[in-house]
Amino acid sequence: MGEYDARAGELHAWLTSGLGMPVDRLTLASADASFRRYFRAHANGRSWVVMDAPPGHEDVRPYLKVSRLLEATGVHVPHVHESDIDQGFVLLEDLGSTAYLAPLARGEDVDRLYGEALEALAAIQVRGREAARELPPYDERALTRELELMPEWFCARHLRLQLGDDELALLVRTFDFLVREALAQPRVFVHRDYHSRNLMVVDDRNPGIIDFQDALEGPIGYDLVSLLKDCYIAWPRARTIGWLREYRRRIAREGLAAGASEREFLRWFDLVGVQRHLKVLGIFARLWYRDGKRGYLADLPLTLDYLRDACARYSELQAFARWLEARVVAALPAANARELALR
Repeated sequence: MGEYDARAGELHAWLTSGLGMPVDRLTLASADASFRRYFRAHANGRSWVVMDAPPGHEDVRPYLKVSRLLEATGVHVPHVHESDIDQGFVLLEDLGSTAYLAPLARGEDVDRLYGEALEALAAIQVRGREAARELPPYDERALTRELELMPEWFCARHLRLQLGDDELALLVRTFDFLVREALAQPRVFVHRDYHSRNLMVVDDRNPGIIDFQDALEGPIGYDLVSLLKDCYIAWPRARTIGWLREYRRRIAREGLAAGASEREFLRWFDLVGVQRHLKVLGIFARLWYRDGKRGYLADLPLTLDYLRDACARYSELQAFARWLEARVVAALPAANARELALR
């Protein structure tokens, strides 16, 4: 805590002495799943958001690069007013504090909000085709590394499962299949966390898009899954497929590869979703055990439900689906109850 108190003081000095801003108040706006924190600076009746990315833990250069690339597509990302790479400070446009999740959970403007989010995603994928080539690839190594979080943090650490050789072999075969399927998809600009907590409700060019610094060039279905199979809120599959169908028509009209059929596009969507939700199970568990962030445990059941549903739909995943039902489904409620009772 002392380090972060010192960081807040350094940030305040950067704003006031370095940039000459008459800061009235500096308040913590949010902290994400990394070492980054965001402050809200108030001065002369206006507000800005300031990123604090401690050097040694975080590097602001990827954020600045991806921000520039996304801004060029016309979508609404926080405009960068000033930055200090050496200190790890970035002064940003304030997009407010209303994320998509709040109105969606209340059932407000659902079709409008998703329509605008999908319109922005189409802009990123279509207009960002050249920009995507400036990003690192979402390659076999990256996809596999993410999948390996699930047996390590979710199965072994959270569920306390001891996996036998046959089970480990099944995981390897399943992961290999999912990686091959992901790599076979058309490659686009991938935000990697395009969901209701990272989309802000704004008046101008809604949505405001945040938390994009880990963008890669990867599978076309990935950000669609992040949005439409959101780990924080769920919709009936028929409604999801309706949004997906309209999205496919949109990008096809604009010349983007959209599969030979709706069925193929849906397969891309579902199977890259299995990869994402396996990764998320591992990440949510790791956030608790490594970082002490217990709130994500409550999101594990929905993530697992997405996984079960998708695996049950594809013959290549039937063995894995049976394993999930036999070994994972019943173990999760007890594991969550045990850990939530600790603090």
